Amino acid sequence: MRVVLRNPRRREIQIAGNRQVLAILEELGLNPETVVVVQGGALLTRDAYVADDSSIEVISAISGGM
Repeated sequence: MRVVLRNPRRREIQIAGNRQVLAILEELGLNPETVVVVQGGALLTRDAYVADDSSIEVISAISGGM
């Protein structure tokens, strides 16, 4: 699958096989509490499976305010 990382600069990684979102994040060394995963405009949950021929984006979740 194609994984597009946006945290903060954009880069692409190829990962082989069908995987659960949580397993993908663990393999990439990313904390699931600090990112969101999107596929085709839809937010994916940690237990969702991503097919080998799919493309997803991993985006840093930034919060803040006063």
